[in-house]
Amino acid sequence: MRSDSSGQQSQETDPVDKILAQWHEERPDLDVSPMGLIGRTTRLASYLRKAIGKTFLEYGLQPGEFDVLATLRRSGSPYQLSPTELFKSMMVSSGTMTNRIDRLEKAGLVKRIADERDRRAMLIRLSEKGFSLIDEAVTAHVANEHKIISPLSADEREALTGLLRKMLRSLEDQ
Repeated sequence: MRSDSSGQQSQETDPVDKILAQWHEERPDLDVSPMGLIGRTTRLASYLRKAIGKTFLEYGLQPGEFDVLATLRRSGSPYQLSPTELFKSMMVSSGTMTNRIDRLEKAGLVKRIADERDRRAMLIRLSEKGFSLIDEAVTAHVANEHKIISPLSADEREALTGLLRKMLRSLEDQ
């Protein structure tokens, strides 16, 4: 917040406000307020991808590779899933998942192993090297996320989380 000439508090502006003002000038008949919310969310998503991706790169990982390792790590011991379980939990195509697994296997971060319950099936298991790397990377990732959200108070974080959850559920239900 900043004070205007009368001493009253007013919200700070951002580039989206200029866009909204231009539309209001050109099309006063339209309620363009959704553009503000969606425009800011889109811009924020771009900044978040960059900030988060930077942390992943420090560990030699692309975002998708981080996702695979993190999914295996959070699955619990023995830190293995089938390729189908992986791609379903990450909402990517099987081809995309195969490429990620190939790169991670080549780097020694995961291993393909035979499924003891079905010898025809394979499992993807986090290697010791992969386990160590993802534990370090996720620690740095969480610290980075805390830094990113630090301008918000705990109450603001909780309110924003609830609102975003509500919007996401609505879109996912469509």
